[in-house]
Amino acid sequence: MKRLALFIVSFLCWMVLTWTLYLPSVLIGLGLAILVSFWFADLFIQEPRKFFQIKRLAFFLYYIPIFTYYCIMANLDVAYRVLHPRLPIKPGIVKVKTSLKTPTGRVALANSITLTPGTLSVEITEEGYLYVHWIMVRTTDIKEATERIVRKFEPILKEIFE
Repeated sequence: MKRLALFIVSFLCWMVLTWTLYLPSVLIGLGLAILVSFWFADLFIQEPRKFFQIKRLAFFLYYIPIFTYYCIMANLDVAYRVLHPRLPIKPGIVKVKTSLKTPTGRVALANSITLTPGTLSVEITEEGYLYVHWIMVRTTDIKEATERIVRKFEPILKEIFE
């Protein structure tokens, strides 16, 4: 079941990224999806029965525009800082807490933070902490930093991955 779920996801990603029905491309996509599903199924999918739930798909589709919005806002913020004559930055590493329990959810959160300009996930701990490099450290308090960095993504990711 894990292999089938990963095969479907891999092949759909291939089709979306290539955006063609050209037969050689489709055959290459099928072959690669088969290879990926046999090699990596145990790493990516813990519970295949929960993987294709409509609720999870709905929250994923809800997550895309929210992530895009925060990514655009962060891009504008970083562009402002780069173009500003005095370069107003105060870089540092802050510790934030996540309530996500699954490794996949934590990695998705860390990737969301990293893909948002101005922040970079440095480490994920087993205890549920993330160390994040922040271009403009506004606070070193764990609770406040968590509110500013993590809470915009975490509730939706919890619905998707847990």
